[in-house]
Amino acid sequence: MTTATLLAQAQAHASTGQHDALLATCQRILDDTHSQDVNALLDVAALLLGSGHVSPAQACLQQAIRLAPQDYRAHVNLANLYREIGEHRASRQLYQQLVHVLPDHPLIRRNALVSLEYDPDASPAVRRTMAQLWGEWAQARVGGRQPRPPAPALNGRPLRVGYVSADFCQHTVGLLVQDVLRAHNPARVSVFAYSAGGVSDWVSRNIAACSQWRDVAALDDAALAAQVRADGIDVLVDLSGHTAGSRLTAFALRPAPVQASWLGYFATTGLSDIDALLLDDWHAPPEVAAQCIEPVWRLPRGKFCYQPAPWAPATVAPPPCLSQGHITFGCFNNTSKLNPAVLALWARLLHAIPHARLLLKWRTLIDAGLRQRVANTFAEHGIDPARISCRGASFHADLLHEYADIDIALDPFPFTGGLTSCEALWMGVPVLTWPGATPVSRQTWALLAAIGLPELAARDEHDYLRIAQQLASQPEHLNTLRHSLRARMQASPLMDPAGFARQLEDAWLALYGRVAG
Repeated sequence: MTTATLLAQAQAHASTGQHDALLATCQRILDDTHSQDVNALLDVAALLLGSGHVSPAQACLQQAIRLAPQDYRAHVNLANLYREIGEHRASRQLYQQLVHVLPDHPLIRRNALVSLEYDPDASPAVRRTMAQLWGEWAQARVGGRQPRPPAPALNGRPLRVGYVSADFCQHTVGLLVQDVLRAHNPARVSVFAYSAGGVSDWVSRNIAACSQWRDVAALDDAALAAQVRADGIDVLVDLSGHTAGSRLTAFALRPAPVQASWLGYFATTGLSDIDALLLDDWHAPPEVAAQCIEPVWRLPRGKFCYQPAPWAPATVAPPPCLSQGHITFGCFNNTSKLNPAVLALWARLLHAIPHARLLLKWRTLIDAGLRQRVANTFAEHGIDPARISCRGASFHADLLHEYADIDIALDPFPFTGGLTSCEALWMGVPVLTWPGATPVSRQTWALLAAIGLPELAARDEHDYLRIAQQLASQPEHLNTLRHSLRARMQASPLMDPAGFARQLEDAWLALYGRVAG
């Protein structure tokens, strides 16, 4: 078989969760090319990394670098891999080198900013400075800051709002935004969806059905900006920030009178052409404004609007501690968030509750090498690795059922959960969080505050331990809380798409009114 045929087979195995077949097919590709084909190494590494197999992916990337040290692709993927496994210093250093060597490469600059948000050693000041430098770079690429186009009076017509994202699919952004877009009042807002991604699924079909859909994945920035102008967009909304598939550089061309950032990113974009960064009082206490290049616009009902996936279990399982006789803590967050301080605090918690267990789940935890590193870390803190369970990826419906195995969810820091925390709460699992000084550290806190559970937010690490121990010592209270969480969520603004759409429309109209005079 050709390499292309084998790669297609490997991709099929990855998409259906056949990990043994995936590994075997990838090894066959490497055997056929004698591991001397850089492109084959990169293709295999991408498949392996996307499926969570970080150790063989790292070996492929390091071999590619040995063969072609000047090929930036392997270095970029290696920097991303380091972030995935929580080696943030290595990721940061590699990205600094890449930006120095290739200062005008959009992907490298974008990934470097995203990685800083996961990095516990990156201060808010450093993050803001790096984002501002990106914004100045983006503006310089288009010949400087562009003039704002005219904002004609509405005269009774609906506002034309364009949402731009590469994630209008079964992705965190797509899942969170689809019901809000569907709830827009067409008398107030005419919805345009600019899809920069390549995935078509049930979520993208839902969004296309309630919007004027534009597939812009193949358009460059100038063509995208031209399409926005041709559509007569009044308010253009970025839903990606610097995440994968971002089209934020097109906003530097200033194609719309009002431009805003909402939902899909967790920090300042760094682009002064963005007129508003939509947050709320929970995400953005007064001091957060100084971290942002853009003016902060506060949404009174919160930044998030959640609806469970159609296949979410209809009922909540009882807390497992009632049948198992011990507490199980858990975290289903990205391993990029599991930095040394997080694992050290969780180890202290396990010391404090000697019979408790910890369940970790993320796609990279299918990797035996990473699981061993996690086990070694806890062993170094004096915790028997037998008390730690690690699970790899599963299909979303299966993942939701696995919350039945957790009594209390532990939120990592400084990058806290978003959709993950929503899903844990919907499945009846209280989430313990420690909000910090940045918006991304306050995501779960915002959710808890919205549903009336601010007592699950800790002030410091001692408070984190206190709250966890208190919850763990009250199994009957856990059971009552578990079965009340859905009602709390349903009664809150968090699960009111119509109300959320109204506040969003109010924001867009007010922002446009400022410009139109």
